[in-house]
Amino acid sequence: MTNSSPDGDRIAKIIARAGRASRREAERLIEEGRVTVNGKQITSPALNVTARDTITVDGKPLEAAEPARVWLYHKPAGLVTTNRDEQGRATIFDKLPDGLPRVMSVGRLDLNSEGLLLLTNDGEVKRKLELPATGWLRKYRVRVNGRVSEEKLEPLRKGITHDGVNYLPMIVSLDRQQGANAWLTVGLREGKNREIRRAMEAIGFTVNRLIRTSYGPFQLGQLKPGEVEEVRRRVVRDQLGLDGEGLAAMEDDDAKPKPGLRRKPRKSQFGGPGQPGRPNPGGPDGKPTGGKPGGRTGGKPHRSGKSDAPDLSTRPQRDGKPTHPNRPGKAAKPGAPRRPHSEKPGPGRK
Repeated sequence: MTNSSPDGDRIAKIIARAGRASRREAERLIEEGRVTVNGKQITSPALNVTARDTITVDGKPLEAAEPARVWLYHKPAGLVTTNRDEQGRATIFDKLPDGLPRVMSVGRLDLNSEGLLLLTNDGEVKRKLELPATGWLRKYRVRVNGRVSEEKLEPLRKGITHDGVNYLPMIVSLDRQQGANAWLTVGLREGKNREIRRAMEAIGFTVNRLIRTSYGPFQLGQLKPGEVEEVRRRVVRDQLGLDGEGLAAMEDDDAKPKPGLRRKPRKSQFGGPGQPGRPNPGGPDGKPTGGKPGGRTGGKPHRSGKSDAPDLSTRPQRDGKPTHPNRPGKAAKPGAPRRPHSEKPGPGRK
């Protein structure tokens, strides 16, 4: 086999597909001399390999690629999104439920941020999900210290430069002022390091809580901190537009039990009950095509009593209709008179 071989795939791509590392990390492993092909050490990723080749990473045979999978994870605050931390802090990988295969995070949430983090066992899927070209909207609930007005938020909507870094326009709405703090909903399409915190700092506010509630069509919903839920493979396949080999690798076997969940099945946050892993209705930007999402993104302030916790629900609701359908009652007997509305008010009547 030579570097000019027209068949096969680049070795970094094969390593990523096997879930050993992302493509960029695989290239680093190769450059460090930790990869061999057919017993020979390689130091350049410019090499095509096929199923006939024997590959090792750190002296261990590369496992065959597993079907690509994606999980939703509710990252708690206080964990770093790295495999190992030089300061000895706990990482998300230390706290994931038992039974999950080797996974990688899609992007990062910093130490004090919480909320939705996507996980995958496939380096190619990770790369696709992280590409800026997807244009997926990422939404956050943000609590800042200070009195907020629409006028003060306007610079964020136009785009700002802070400490020499340009930040694209953000979608920002004021949900409610709560004493010395205010809750905002922020949407952005890029993922620069600590972007929201630094942008808020530029307009005079300090972020004291930050929760990611969605990543494109994938929603946090009612997932509790530390919980994991697998996304249906058909959903991932459709959202990423995979074809050819990608389709074969993501065969839809949703009927099989999913490892890595420590809890009983729950109603999905994506719409229909009992259907985990379905995205929020709408396009890739995360906007539903109809109805109002349960999680407020602006408009009237959300009232939740004395609790300071934000409403993270994203289950779609229909205006003027109950969230759950009425339970079926007994069928009326033929010829039986109908009860006048004035005798007993029905749902939604006062």
